[in-house]
Amino acid sequence: MKEMRTSLTSSERKEKTKKLYITPKTAPYYFLAPSVILLVIFTLYPVISSFILSFQSMKGSEKYFVGMANYTKLLRDPIFYKSLNNTFQILIIQVPIMLSIAVVIAVGLNSALLRFKGFFRTVFFLPAITALVAASIVFMVILDDNYGLANYVLSLAGIDPINWLSHPFWAKMSIIAVMTWRWTGYNMVIFLAGLQTISPDLYEASEIDGAGPIKQFFYITLPQLKPVFIFTVVMSTIGTLQLFDEAYILTGGGPNNATMTITLYLYETGFKNFNFGYASAMAYVLVIIIAVISWVQMKIVGDSE
Repeated sequence: MKEMRTSLTSSERKEKTKKLYITPKTAPYYFLAPSVILLVIFTLYPVISSFILSFQSMKGSEKYFVGMANYTKLLRDPIFYKSLNNTFQILIIQVPIMLSIAVVIAVGLNSALLRFKGFFRTVFFLPAITALVAASIVFMVILDDNYGLANYVLSLAGIDPINWLSHPFWAKMSIIAVMTWRWTGYNMVIFLAGLQTISPDLYEASEIDGAGPIKQFFYITLPQLKPVFIFTVVMSTIGTLQLFDEAYILTGGGPNNATMTITLYLYETGFKNFNFGYASAMAYVLVIIIAVISWVQMKIVGDSE
């Protein structure tokens, strides 16, 4: 009887413990715990660790503190300035072209006169979900200096072949073309969603006042799409400043660093030269650049409030 009583007391104690820790108020935290733990391990910890690493350097397998040396080294690094200049050149040319094409395609696909809308929307969006490596290999074949399809078409028109991937200017233009091909459809879908929120009454009223399609586009469509433009400009800018895949696969940063981007230089510094402290400093400088540019864009094109 004494043993039985002890067992019952132990069971009661466990039940009280369960009631104490698992209640309707605490239960949600138990469900959130796995996600929070993964976020801390795979996001928060690497961010903090890389920030600390940016103030360190490595000698063999040992780390030692160097203060601001990695950051001051960036100020004297000509390749860093070259990669920064290349990235901004691509940004200034590619983003306006891509967004202009995207908004025109979106307006066309939103037209009530167009048939098979679903088919055309899918066709234009497909590049965004195409495997980048496969697409880049196809473009390497198309843009090959000797046997590429692009130069073959030019030869039919009597134009001399172009060194698409081995000439500094044309290599940049090739990367811009591939990026535009890949991301125009993605932005088109965003603009299309914005167009479908514009009230048809605005267009009907403008038609009564005698406005044609061109005036409707500039005085109704574009102003109504302002929030969408802000979003796409900021996101496209961030994406271009992080440009890596296209430059890495198509040109490897060449010729003569003509297509070297910030993230590609960061990758080579960290994973080829194993200078992880310097690469981390570069990464945080890039974060600051992205934050400042995004803030400036929001102030320039955003609402005054």
